[in-house]
Amino acid sequence: MSYLKHKVYGLIFKLFNHNDVEKNRVSFIIDSRESFKGNLDYIKKEFEKRGDFKFHFFYKDKLSFNSFKKLSSSKYIFLNDNFFPLAFMDFKDENTIVQLWHAPGASKKFGGSVDLESREILSKISDNTDYLIVTSKNIIEYYSEAFQMSNDKIKPLGLPRMDYYFENHDLDKLKQDFCQKVNIPPDKKIILYAPTFRDEEKYNNVFDFLDLEKFNQELGSEYVLALRLHPKIKNFYKEDISSNSRYVDVSDFESEQELMLISDILITDYSSIMIEYSVLNKPTVFFTYDLDYYLANERGFYYDFKTTVPGPIVYTSDELIDVIKDGRFDKGKISDFVKTQFDEIDGHSSERIVDYLLNRG
Repeated sequence: MSYLKHKVYGLIFKLFNHNDVEKNRVSFIIDSRESFKGNLDYIKKEFEKRGDFKFHFFYKDKLSFNSFKKLSSSKYIFLNDNFFPLAFMDFKDENTIVQLWHAPGASKKFGGSVDLESREILSKISDNTDYLIVTSKNIIEYYSEAFQMSNDKIKPLGLPRMDYYFENHDLDKLKQDFCQKVNIPPDKKIILYAPTFRDEEKYNNVFDFLDLEKFNQELGSEYVLALRLHPKIKNFYKEDISSNSRYVDVSDFESEQELMLISDILITDYSSIMIEYSVLNKPTVFFTYDLDYYLANERGFYYDFKTTVPGPIVYTSDELIDVIKDGRFDKGKISDFVKTQFDEIDGHSSERIVDYLLNRG
């Protein structure tokens, strides 16, 4: 690949990299959809506690000379996702580039762990990155391979947006507001179903495998199913899922974290949502109707899926219903899984990260 567009960004950046670096300027690289903005917001709030900092959001899909100028003069530059132009941007030693990444822990293989052709540019990006922040020392080797980055740059300081779970939330009010908004009885327990996207098309229509009628017949008196689809999965549905009374479509619900807080059980498959949900110490069921195919043909995991995931694995609607009815959940397995993914869960990740950076000047 020529990466022409990314090289153009590098050339534009070069026009401004003679600017002096301002010690109190902080930039955040983000897309115009503001994907994964939570991490950046928590870091911004933490800097605001420390003094008079100036903040700038650099939108990577909007070309602006003024934005490039502010980026080049920023002491601290944070990312939440890959930004390939970074490989071709000539930063000063005074700039500090920090990759926060948007997901906790390590689950499905990604980046240089699966895409060997991308390793060269990932390595160049890593050369221009000072720190990669992860949630545990146990996953440093995985991230080193995925980002093609040396271990000494990878710091297990936590995920900023995980601090959300330690804020003072009124769970009853959140649940009440949600039930009112989606028009369901407030006494119903919520099962959040969050399937991931598959490369194999035939496995993406989850209702080819989940018997909704039987699910509601057996569990509907106690539970309501809240479905949160991966954006790509919607392409596989012919019906209007938003108006289906057999479940609640929360695919466009703004806060996934709020959904996790108010739900009682999570159903997923291979989605990394399992890692964040495990912190809440609530049951997860793995509805993996295509498990053998997925393990043989998709990108794979950093661990043995069948023995490691923090909940029972089921293959059919009947098994799924039975597990939920029987409440067969091993909290010890959740706890063991959490320990592999997080060093500390204390609501102070943002504080640790900002302390670490400021202490290095």
